[in-house]
Amino acid sequence: MNCLYYLASTLESTRRISRDVRALGVNDSFLHVISKDEAGLQEQHINSSNYLETLDLIRDGLIGAAVGLIAGVFGVALLKFFEPFGPNIPPVVYFATVAVATLFGAWDGGLMGIASENRKLAKFHDDIEHGWYLILIYTPKDQEAAVREMMRARHPEAELAAIDSHFINPFSAVKRMAESPLSMRGELLQED
Repeated sequence: MNCLYYLASTLESTRRISRDVRALGVNDSFLHVISKDEAGLQEQHINSSNYLETLDLIRDGLIGAAVGLIAGVFGVALLKFFEPFGPNIPPVVYFATVAVATLFGAWDGGLMGIASENRKLAKFHDDIEHGWYLILIYTPKDQEAAVREMMRARHPEAELAAIDSHFINPFSAVKRMAESPLSMRGELLQED
């Protein structure tokens, strides 16, 4: 399943795209829009994005868990080396030390992730801030060609901005296919 990123400039265009993608048979839960205009999306019955798409919760939580695991293993090594509670510590104490450190790291990382924008969306931050609509369409590989063809034929105003092998993988990078519409406008204005 790939995630197709399209940029649309208006709510009306986004509504038409949403309708046409549904008509192709793409399930409503596989179509999300990221925008500053949450009220407009709700009014038009368009799925807005969720926290997993807009925040770095998963990525930072996993990084925190890894750091916690390393800290837990280091703590166990210190317990074994210095033996502050004597040589007869039950193995469950070592396991609990690693488990608590890992869970604490995941919790702390998750809190950091809630406070930060999803790194995959960073390339589109300025566009979203300036009122554009980032449309995420999750398509099975067998439907991707039909969705892309429909978008090319019926919605030339929407720009295919990126393709991700799957949005949920927090460590994959998204490569933007074209420049931001904002920067292209800026270049045109500078040339005049």
